[in-house]
Amino acid sequence: MEKFVVNGGKPLFGEVNISGAKNAAVAIIPAVILCDEPCQIENIPNISDVSLISRILQQLGANVRRINRSSLYIDPTKIGTFNATTELVRGMRASYYLLGALLGKFGKAKVALPGGCNFGVRPIDQHLKGFEALGADTRLVDGAIIEAECDRLVGTHIYLDVVSVGATMNIMLAACKANGMTIIENAAKEPHIVDLANFLNSMGADIRGAGTDVIKVRGASYLHGVTYSIIPDQIEAGTYMCAAAATRGCITVNNITPKHLESITAKLREMGVKITEYDEAIKVDATVKPLKRCNIKTMPHPGFPTDCQPQFAALLMSVPGTSIINENVWDNRYQYVSELIRMGAQISVEGRLAIIEGGAPLTAAPVKATDLRAGAAMIIAALQINGSTEISSIQYIERGYEDVVEKFRSLGADIKKVYFTGDNEQELRA
Repeated sequence: MEKFVVNGGKPLFGEVNISGAKNAAVAIIPAVILCDEPCQIENIPNISDVSLISRILQQLGANVRRINRSSLYIDPTKIGTFNATTELVRGMRASYYLLGALLGKFGKAKVALPGGCNFGVRPIDQHLKGFEALGADTRLVDGAIIEAECDRLVGTHIYLDVVSVGATMNIMLAACKANGMTIIENAAKEPHIVDLANFLNSMGADIRGAGTDVIKVRGASYLHGVTYSIIPDQIEAGTYMCAAAATRGCITVNNITPKHLESITAKLREMGVKITEYDEAIKVDATVKPLKRCNIKTMPHPGFPTDCQPQFAALLMSVPGTSIINENVWDNRYQYVSELIRMGAQISVEGRLAIIEGGAPLTAAPVKATDLRAGAAMIIAALQINGSTEISSIQYIERGYEDVVEKFRSLGADIKKVYFTGDNEQELRA
């Protein structure tokens, strides 16, 4: 069993470089299916989700190879099937982008229902609503496979009943090769949606309005190959910022887009953290004065991101006073709270609210990552504790954080990845 072992109690200092955005990469890689020539994607994060979606494309017939640690060459021209129903597809949430890409490419798609982090019902009804509006027939087969088929996709007007990042991106993919104009209203506005639109446009697509709540997609008959660099990961950046604040340290976070982090930096400033912004970096200094409690309400972009909610919960544990988190995106994202309570946190959950009584003494305890961002919260909590904390189920963390052990070590953290066999422990090194 692989685990992280964290010996905390020390503030973080130094610099850390942020990798490419996971949420952009797992959509842009399937988007290459739509291209009629090879592409090169740069600033790819070296994480398990990227490895998984790359292997899925290879199963479909694409030539996928790593040029270097952060660049992929993808030739989709040999893809001859619209059938993606293997166990690899079931193993990751973002595999649903294969639906939009394959439907746009072939007019047909057969994709297994995806897996990924388990923190509540994540329906794809808005995705299917969009495909059907474009002219496709969709059906669920044996409760496990989605099939979509059309004679021809035709541009249309689509209003999303709820703001959905996945549905917005999936409809964009399908509409790229539809006949005519598609208008998506009540669209999500996250930075990775803009990044996907920019990637598709660089291939010759015509997408306007990404980053607003109305996106217009004019279908194109041919998309040419490009070299494209993915945006930095705002959630990875926010995680290290939280860790610096929680340990009362001072770090510089490099290779970021400060504008993407505005909701996170606003909350840290409200708490008393000194934030200094540069063109492509941000300095987080929590050594200056005592931190104050705050309340957080997660919202679609540009509101506070739900993917940074668990990390802030771990930070707020260290701040005296009562802080309240209102999770307004997912119904069941507090599964990690019971793990923090094992460490001594005083947190109560009432529906969508988590009430945190900060400042309680914390003690080391064996905990597990219940999902990707919850795993990051376990690390942040462990870094605050004088003692040795073991974190299991780390496969969730490695889905979305590149070189997490090495990056925390570069900031002075005492963290290692170990392999336990019975009473024996062996450290795993990259």
